[in-house]
Amino acid sequence: MSFRFPGGNADAPHPSRRRFVQGLAAGGTLAAFGLVPRPGWALKGAGPADVLGGTEFDLRIGETLVNFTGRTRPAATVNGSLPAPTLRWREGTTVNLRVTNALPHGSIFGHHTSIHWHGILLPANMDGVPGLSFNGIAPGETFLYRFDVRQAGTYWYHSHSGFQEQAGLYGALIIDPAEPDPLRCDRDYVVLLTDWTDLDPNALLRRLKKMPGHDNYSKRTVGDFLRDARRDGLAATLADRRMWGAMRMTPTDLSDVNANTYTYLMNGTTSLGNWTGLFRSGEKVRLRFINGSAMTYFDVRIPGLKMTVVAADGQPVHPVTVDEFRIAVAETFDVIVEPGGQDAFTIFAQDMGRTGYVSGTLATREGLRAPVPELDPRPILTMADMGHGGMDHGSHGAGATDRPTPGMGAMAGMDHSMHGMDHGGGAMPSHPASENGNPLVDMQTMAPVPKLDDPGIGLRGNGRKVLTYGMLRSTFDDPDGRDPGRTIELHLTGHMEKFAWSFDGIPFADAEPLRLNYGERLRITLVNDTMMTHPIHLHGLWSDIEDERGDFLVRKHTVDMPPGSRRSYRVRADALGRWAYHCHLLYHMETGMFREVRVEE
Repeated sequence: MSFRFPGGNADAPHPSRRRFVQGLAAGGTLAAFGLVPRPGWALKGAGPADVLGGTEFDLRIGETLVNFTGRTRPAATVNGSLPAPTLRWREGTTVNLRVTNALPHGSIFGHHTSIHWHGILLPANMDGVPGLSFNGIAPGETFLYRFDVRQAGTYWYHSHSGFQEQAGLYGALIIDPAEPDPLRCDRDYVVLLTDWTDLDPNALLRRLKKMPGHDNYSKRTVGDFLRDARRDGLAATLADRRMWGAMRMTPTDLSDVNANTYTYLMNGTTSLGNWTGLFRSGEKVRLRFINGSAMTYFDVRIPGLKMTVVAADGQPVHPVTVDEFRIAVAETFDVIVEPGGQDAFTIFAQDMGRTGYVSGTLATREGLRAPVPELDPRPILTMADMGHGGMDHGSHGAGATDRPTPGMGAMAGMDHSMHGMDHGGGAMPSHPASENGNPLVDMQTMAPVPKLDDPGIGLRGNGRKVLTYGMLRSTFDDPDGRDPGRTIELHLTGHMEKFAWSFDGIPFADAEPLRLNYGERLRITLVNDTMMTHPIHLHGLWSDIEDERGDFLVRKHTVDMPPGSRRSYRVRADALGRWAYHCHLLYHMETGMFREVRVEE
């Protein structure tokens, strides 16, 4: 699609030259089409970028040169800043945002542009999705976004045009509550995690289509086979290899793009840049984590500090204290920490595949660093991870502690009708007829389960308390209260070798819109039939996740779907118009995992 319509290898004994050069470049924006550093580019301790507050905003989207790896490359920026300025609104006000398209003629990022306000409730024509909400912002034109602010919390904004989001067009969005915030802290910082590539994003997509396993440097070897055979027995190891071979997949393929291509950024700087948030011993510090990356899941911890999670996707939750959490693409988590006893603590965010990381520091003064932990061992997928609970033949890599409890196996091809009673609690799987014999579907899960209490691949049994969805409880009761009147079941589908992604095996170009009746309460059940993890985002409407019993658990705008999982959430169709519904992995959305949702009278 022409528009977005609808560090280092952990196993390498020595850093590659690319990663070494990256270590020499802290990163930063350069003056547009020049090489003069912007003064105050990294406001360490103040946030990821300039902070703009109030109700009137002028945002200019243009092209700016940046350098994160030792090579100067163009980025898509807002007001010349990467990340874009942090916007600070207040609940109960009306904001006016004048967004001007100043992209130069012939820009590799396209001609039109847009901004989507992720997780924000607003009229459909203000949502910022070209082709659905509006036509996009043409070169030289200014579009006025105007809407009432009806919520509070931590959110973010990004382009919904082409690959501009991958190229740097994203920023934090903080909404202060109308009433005094009960979570009063001494310091308040945004921690915006993103992934950067020197490649033209269009070229990266072409490479994914031709060589989807390009970044999978850790495929299993003969040595791995011999080790597994000694541990699990020859018969079990051969059976395991036969199953993976039959599926033409590899259990080391956790992410499509990783640190072999990406440089990871924290608030727009590399680990060498060492973004720093200051504190005094005994203070309470609020950290607003935002995953604004295109394709990267991060596992976040602060060695030596407990983190108390107080909000998920901008909505308050009952406090839960953990050592670590996984943050899916597009999710946000607010945590409170109380640093003390030492002068510096490392904020450590490693990618899910353990190929690289980005780090920053909480410190009593500028210039301090704490030790940076080693990357965790790379995880290895099992059949149970992918929803084939009865098909495992021994554990791999991370050991038995890294395997979920297998569910009851079931065969595909069953009746796809829904009776409105399933809550994602491991029911017998049914698959849509559109998946059968479909050349765009290379796998169907046989034993999907909610996995609400599963920390996730690579996080089980690591000796740390890891956040799960099952630990999250909204501080409010079900805001609607009605039982859903119907259930829509959708399967997340794909083909790894073709790098094709879809819902129910039907790519966006061939799919009919999902039609919701204005005011209805319905249940959406998602089943992940792929071996990849997908963050699913429904624009304009809240997603109220249910537990295995069908009880309201937590309100979110982005629902993470691990491989082999089945999760349900309730939706109140209270916003008329056309809305986007898609996987928030940018290259999955671009290749078909996208639907239009219409809320109609």
